[in-house]
Amino acid sequence: MVTSKDNAEHYNWGNQCDGWHLLKSETLSVIQERMPPDTSEQEHYHILAQQVFYILSGTATFILDGNLIIVEANQSVIIPKGVGHCIKNLSNIDLHFLVISEPKAHGDRVNI
Repeated sequence: MVTSKDNAEHYNWGNQCDGWHLLKSETLSVIQERMPPDTSEQEHYHILAQQVFYILSGTATFILDGNLIIVEANQSVIIPKGVGHCIKNLSNIDLHFLVISEPKAHGDRVNI
């Protein structure tokens, strides 16, 4: 089955941010997300899930375990389980990225 933003389950989060479930299972989750300029998520961690954020376009600013990290298009960052993190789009263009979680991260989030 071919999956894209056009036919995937969609949801909104944060301040006008979008997510599309490209793969949604108990053991693996792949979500394509879009963040408009000047948006961010709340800092949090996952008890069970490790995550990979792969930037498709734009520039992502992460706070990862208290450190500021810049991730550009065609780069990724790994977030181990239990590590506090958040993603921000501080630029003036949309940020597009994939979030790959193993196991799924929905329901496994603790806000800081």
